[in-house]
Amino acid sequence: MDEIRTKLEAELRQAVRRLRQMGGAVAAEDLPGAIGDNSPFADEVDEIQANESRELGFATRTLLVERVNRLADALERLNEGEYGVCVECSEPIPPARLRALPEVQTCVRCQDRLERIERRMEPVGAVFGETTEEEA
Repeated sequence: MDEIRTKLEAELRQAVRRLRQMGGAVAAEDLPGAIGDNSPFADEVDEIQANESRELGFATRTLLVERVNRLADALERLNEGEYGVCVECSEPIPPARLRALPEVQTCVRCQDRLERIERRMEPVGAVFGETTEEEA
């Protein structure tokens, strides 16, 4: 268990460090007049690239925050003696899966089932980039 704890703690530190590094970066919207007709980004292509870069940064930051939360949860489960047990079916999670994804909470079978349910619940329009009635 000490090896698992060490790995979880190391991965948590690394994810937090990356998150802090991203937080220190200046977003295009933080620059005065970053987007607008008289800004350095007045060219449409530059504006699109700046927006794309900002959105990618937001998405990356979101994924990192989620990973930090999963790693912290895994450490909590380890402290409580519940690490390595599927939260869905209470069966042991195979060691190979835990080595590959130390923060994982579900066995492969349950994860597959959860992903299938999630896909069924997605609005059809979201798959094709269309807006749904709630978004319109």
